[in-house]
Amino acid sequence: MAGAVVVLWIIPGGTINIYSQVGFVTLIGLITKHGILMVDFANTLQDEGVPITQAITQACQLRLRPILMTTMAMVLGAVPLALATGAGSEARRQIGWVIVGGMSVGTLFTLFVIPVVYMLLSRHKPKNVANSGGLRTVP
Repeated sequence: MAGAVVVLWIIPGGTINIYSQVGFVTLIGLITKHGILMVDFANTLQDEGVPITQAITQACQLRLRPILMTTMAMVLGAVPLALATGAGSEARRQIGWVIVGGMSVGTLFTLFVIPVVYMLLSRHKPKNVANSGGLRTVP
């Protein structure tokens, strides 16, 4: 959201209106998806017994390409909206700039802030034991 608001503040004629709010909703959904991808993958690795630091590092390495590809597709798809001219272009420009600015800054935050917050808030998960509850069976 911060990147989108800053871009709207910088561009001439940038305002928060219904069109930019649609861009905010799109932005929130995509950036949240990026964070969920990394955290879910790290949690899965932790369930398999991988330490927290190694789990989030592997999650970041393996999810980097899909996150960057999604970001590039959205940003490059929104550039024509941001640079639109002609009738009705005022509305298209707002949504375009929100997506371009917000996805760019939001992806950087996702790649650098989410791993740090994950390491601070995540608890160590012990390895799964075949018998839950610590009960032993006699063969």
